[in-house]
Amino acid sequence: MSDVFVSYARSSEPQARQIAETLRSQGFTVWCDDELPVHRAYSEVIEERLKAAKAVVVIWSAAAANSQWVRAEADAARLAATLVQVSVDGTLPPMPFNQIQCADLREWSGDINAMGWRKLAGSVAALVGGGEASAGAAQRPMHSRKVSICVLPFANMSGDPEQEYFSDGITEDIITDLSKVSALSVVARNTAFMFKGRAIDVAAVARQLNVSHVLEGSVRKCGTRVRITGQLIEGSSGDHAWAERYDRDLTDIFAIQDEISEAIVTALKLKLLPEEKKAIEQRGTTNAEAYNLCLMARQYWITGDFGDPRREERVIRLCSRAIEIDPGYPQAWALMALAQSNLCYAYSSNEHLDDGAAAAERALSLDPTIAEARLPRAWHYCVRGQDEEANAELAIALRAGPDSWEVNKEAARIVYRQNKIPEAIRLLEKATELMESDFSGWGMLAASYLAVGNVPGVQHCAKKVSEQVEEVLARDPDNGSALAFGSFSFAALGQRDRSREWLERALLLDPHNLYMRFNLAWPLIVFLKDNKAAMEILEPVLAKAGANLIRLVAAERKLDPLREDPRFEQMLAWAMERVGLQPSVPATPAASA
Repeated sequence: MSDVFVSYARSSEPQARQIAETLRSQGFTVWCDDELPVHRAYSEVIEERLKAAKAVVVIWSAAAANSQWVRAEADAARLAATLVQVSVDGTLPPMPFNQIQCADLREWSGDINAMGWRKLAGSVAALVGGGEASAGAAQRPMHSRKVSICVLPFANMSGDPEQEYFSDGITEDIITDLSKVSALSVVARNTAFMFKGRAIDVAAVARQLNVSHVLEGSVRKCGTRVRITGQLIEGSSGDHAWAERYDRDLTDIFAIQDEISEAIVTALKLKLLPEEKKAIEQRGTTNAEAYNLCLMARQYWITGDFGDPRREERVIRLCSRAIEIDPGYPQAWALMALAQSNLCYAYSSNEHLDDGAAAAERALSLDPTIAEARLPRAWHYCVRGQDEEANAELAIALRAGPDSWEVNKEAARIVYRQNKIPEAIRLLEKATELMESDFSGWGMLAASYLAVGNVPGVQHCAKKVSEQVEEVLARDPDNGSALAFGSFSFAALGQRDRSREWLERALLLDPHNLYMRFNLAWPLIVFLKDNKAAMEILEPVLAKAGANLIRLVAAERKLDPLREDPRFEQMLAWAMERVGLQPSVPATPAASA
């Protein structure tokens, strides 16, 4: 029997053949379905080979993600712990496979030294183990075995909950840095952050996540000083492989991060390649104050009240200050551009504002690979109906930042408006994997599942939303977006009285949040069957909203029951005339984004 089973959709056959042949050249025995015997049922042979394989390489593509055969083979491999994933066209693994790392082979031409191939070959070698195959795959010594690590969220020891953004930012940067080490498998941020704030047993975490090592630590920031502690623990024995405390000026924060990454690589007896070391050291700025401000701005961007322009205004102010300190900080320019774009296009009659184009261009001039700077461009084209141009920008952004939460979520918002629901679902599944605490991402995913009739998916997302919004409202009680999505989730879960209670609370605390009103209207229609209340909630939206939101109202299919009312149709016609839209707007399903 063969060591490696290759699963793929027919459209990816050339790439599958190349992957199989390269694995064979490295000493592995590989089975593809081109070896199906003519005298046996193909399903019987495939099941036999799949069960016998020590490693199952699943080649994801747009066609593979929609193939029941590929999904079934991937699920069997996942349950058997033999799954190795690659993407050949940028398609993200669908749920539940998005919880497992995926090598990027989009531009692979057969080079066995390419980073994506090294990850694939290293994983296959680790699963197959020993013998000629392992030796053949381990062209470089670092890949003779695969070391894995989970970086637990560093504890905020500053005595100020408002400093949480800083300890979270340090953790995320360490995860990102270690992910650049090709010989090291790093648990995704989303999975690691599930343990935040919990008393944990490191050995239990290592067993649960099937990792060889766990890194835990703490951050204490006080004035201009910072203290960071870290300890690397071997999962099976509980022994310390490395531990250190750094007590320095805040201006040394980047040096500390570099030292932590290099110390971990050394402790794990791995080799850090020159290009990987260079990638780790590229942080966008060398100024600690600018870095701190940008971390703070991103925290507001993630947790702020969507629909309340104060969220974007805070982000813009913080990023502007960071840029004053360091004009060459591309991440600050990109985040400011995204906030400017949202403020311009998302809120009431603000289309005359700066749409972020200039800031985005500045970010790209400093770092052409910064994916988030492509998003304001995509929105510029989207709101003008130039879908082809918008999608071209999104394609570039997704290639440059496949693991960027911002890129996946904003791309999902745009393609949803183009009625590409399966694509939006894949992007939102990835976004919620990257940022599980993003309740609006879960709410948007629920709306997407609702559009395709996936009731179990809606229920799952509604439960996630209800869990997340409780935490958000504990620290931000008048967050209208959280209240609206909470009302939706309770309605979807059949808790009608609680849904109405949250709806009324939302309208009392955040009555001017027009996006919140839009997100409250369609659950009233779909789940609570109250068209009259939905009409009342939407009336201020139609009277005050800008073109982007009016376009959503005009295209929203879940509002169709209201279109039977002449009053609604008249209000919508007036609103469209007010913002300069044509009466005929291409229909898309729900947006709630």
